[in-house]
Amino acid sequence: MKIGFIGTGNMGGILAAAVAKSLPSPTVLLADCNTEKATALAAEIGGQTADNKTVAETADILFLGVKPQVLPAVAEEIKPYLAARKTRFVVVTMAAGVAVEQLNALLGADYPTIRIMPNTPAAVSKGLILFCPANGVTDEELTAFKTHLAPAGNLLSITEDKIDAAGAVSGCGPAFVYLFIEALADGGVACGLPRETAMTAAAQTVCGAAEMVLQTGLHPGVLKDAVCSPGGTTIAGVEALEKGAFRATAFSAVTAAYQRTLDLKKGK
Repeated sequence: MKIGFIGTGNMGGILAAAVAKSLPSPTVLLADCNTEKATALAAEIGGQTADNKTVAETADILFLGVKPQVLPAVAEEIKPYLAARKTRFVVVTMAAGVAVEQLNALLGADYPTIRIMPNTPAAVSKGLILFCPANGVTDEELTAFKTHLAPAGNLLSITEDKIDAAGAVSGCGPAFVYLFIEALADGGVACGLPRETAMTAAAQTVCGAAEMVLQTGLHPGVLKDAVCSPGGTTIAGVEALEKGAFRATAFSAVTAAYQRTLDLKKGK
């Protein structure tokens, strides 16, 4: 199987590296306006450099990893090559705020399409890839897609009308979590810990707490209560967070990110 990437920037490069690790080993074709970037990535992951035309003509699964503002120009370039194909293929789009219907209009046809919203932890195989198949993607094609993206982390099926909202949590969320980890570590440093020790303790604590939520299935509030002894240290810290409107601020961060997505869809 040939899996092609048009656009090997931050997210495209991360997913290409994940695909290159999948089995059965696919041929990974890499095209980017920055040929040096594509060449370096190809050498790193064992892929092959190509141009947009070659990827559009030959890839069985075609990832479009370009930014939304660049997508119209790329779609116009590859449209005739896709139209001339005799073999079936699947288009995978990761352009934020661009619906499948919009992409179809740009490409000039309703090709089998999977819209995705990945996040950067895919670089360490801990990502979450939201996906929504459309235009008659077959079970076999969907299985191939999931198999080749498995090295990136977990995949979560979602309807397209919910993908922007979910992306405000999983796509933007890592940045919010990084701020929290940094703040925890800064607090540790203020209490006398060496910076490296504080950072490790903060990051591992967040990682462990997340696994507790995922593996136990318990509500985070229940798990929080289990740590808070009456009159103890943890409840004192929780009180400080509540006084700082921690939960309300995290809530607002997600809704602000979602609103910005809606604004971008309207061209604002």
